[in-house]
Amino acid sequence: MTPENAPESRWSDLDRPPLNVPALRRALLVPGSLWTSLDVVESTGSTNSDLAQRAASLPEGAVLIAEEQTAGRGRLDRSWTAPARSGLFLSVLLRPGPNVPVRRWGWLTLLTGVAAATGLAKAAGVDMSLKWPNDLLVTVGGEERKTGGILAERAGDDAVVVGMGINVSLRADELPVPTAGSLGLANAISTDRDPLLRAVLRSLEQWYGDWRGAGGDPGASGLQAAYAAGCATLGRTVRAELPGGRSLTGEAVAIDGDGQLVLTAGDGQRHTVGAGDIVHLRPAD
Repeated sequence: MTPENAPESRWSDLDRPPLNVPALRRALLVPGSLWTSLDVVESTGSTNSDLAQRAASLPEGAVLIAEEQTAGRGRLDRSWTAPARSGLFLSVLLRPGPNVPVRRWGWLTLLTGVAAATGLAKAAGVDMSLKWPNDLLVTVGGEERKTGGILAERAGDDAVVVGMGINVSLRADELPVPTAGSLGLANAISTDRDPLLRAVLRSLEQWYGDWRGAGGDPGASGLQAAYAAGCATLGRTVRAELPGGRSLTGEAVAIDGDGQLVLTAGDGQRHTVGAGDIVHLRPAD
């Protein structure tokens, strides 16, 4: 068989080796850990959909990772696709109750953002920031670029599946849109996905444990302050594109106790935004 018609091997791109599943399990599935199982599949449509379908039969802390995700979903059912083994595509199963009121579960998206940014900043040596409510940003060539997204979805009455898609080694000619980026393009000190994944999951375990231990209180757990400190949206003029085709322009001034974005409009009125797309109109002062 000639190289031209040989089937693609999982080792065909030496810059993108497969994840070391036994080593990941040894490192993460330890007594007392939040993580109870860790499975890696070669390819799937959506790790969130797959894990949600199995949620009723799984304990909290199940982790599902795909080497390639062909129908990944972001907010508003937007697609998220990338070359095989070029990023971290994973979902985790969490059961916050009964000590955390359901009204506080909305913080899980923001919590995961803080955890991922914290873990990746340490492991990849890249300055990370957060765009409200669910984007991870890096700087590429002096420009802000989206390198990751988070999607939290209810799975039954007592569970939440939180998915992450993070571009790790995506090259410039592989970017799906000009506003996308990757850790590699942001000059990461490492694009080895194994330590990056361990760092993200360990950070998520710590932040989730602190938040749940505080009954989901974002103030007492330090989550609200940490999110505000890392949020690139605050202090900027933004346009909120709201459901129903409405929009609102103002300065993003705070993240309130419910995780909503607080805007001050030109007339001085304050508005809270709980859902919608945010467009950064100018850099922070």
